[in-house]
Amino acid sequence: MLEARALEASYGDSQVLFGVDLDVAPGEVVTLLGRNGMGKTTTIRTIFGLLKAKAGRVSFGGRDVTNAPPYAVAQLGLGLVPEGRQIFPTLSVEENLVATAASRFGAPRWTLERVYGLFPRLKERRRNMGNQLSGGEQQMLAIGRALMTNPKLVVLDEATEGLAPLIRAEIWACLAALKKNGESILVIDKNVDALAKLADRHVVIEKGRVVWAGTNADLLGAPEIKDRYLHV
Repeated sequence: MLEARALEASYGDSQVLFGVDLDVAPGEVVTLLGRNGMGKTTTIRTIFGLLKAKAGRVSFGGRDVTNAPPYAVAQLGLGLVPEGRQIFPTLSVEENLVATAASRFGAPRWTLERVYGLFPRLKERRRNMGNQLSGGEQQMLAIGRALMTNPKLVVLDEATEGLAPLIRAEIWACLAALKKNGESILVIDKNVDALAKLADRHVVIEKGRVVWAGTNADLLGAPEIKDRYLHV
């Protein structure tokens, strides 16, 4: 579904990505792991066309989308839950959801009622403004907003950053439900133990390079990888 090959990207004269490879197959949950500042978000920004790739190729559903404008990438079926949530603060919960609603691939799989079924708290607060929500509720809204685009692949950048443990557990339960439903997911987060219960494969990035990739079993059987690349 998603294939990135030999991606290179820079901020000005500072190169940040050095030949990054990343794949997500239909129905698969893949994580992109690494410490802060190692290139995870830059990889996502380059895939979505928010940052120009200096070299390499990004394809989605067999179509070359390298350096395509972000709206074109989204129209093909990539949904982003961005770092920092970036919801519309002066729109209500329901307005946030309706604002992004799209159905480009037949009958919509995700509707308001289905999103409310996944996140009952959003239904309770549907008339509240975005800036009246807690951090956890804003993250639920950001996920719901991405789902309302009816994407083929959902990308979550820092899925549970800064959230309380109980709210994190709710987000992980939500992602587990999405996986059970057959959704394709690419997720960035630092909670390796939670991700190990959820993901099919993991990709570890260090200083803009992929240094390890493997399955859950591979990761659990290689504690030196966690110690070397993932522990703060």
